[in-house]
Amino acid sequence: MSTLIILSVFSAVTMLYALWSVLALKKNVPGGLIGKKLNGLVALVILFSISYIMVPFLGQLSQETLTISMNIILLFGAIYVVATISLIKRIIQTLSD
Repeated sequence: MSTLIILSVFSAVTMLYALWSVLALKKNVPGGLIGKKLNGLVALVILFSISYIMVPFLGQLSQETLTISMNIILLFGAIYVVATISLIKRIIQTLSD
């Protein structure tokens, strides 16, 4: 089995676990601002889960399409980081009040 396949399977399983975890966490979070932010994070985790599952098939794309696809994934990764920081900031503010 190639290294790419092993890494892809491990990454996809890890993201599916992250998806399961965030969906379980979402059940315990009330609505409001934190709930809205968490909904955004759930959507991004779903997007990343799909992306990780697609990785083994990206080699069949043209170089230009592959570059665009990877840049889109990286853009959403950056959005995920900003959303996570924002959520943590809101939680800290809520706990400080």
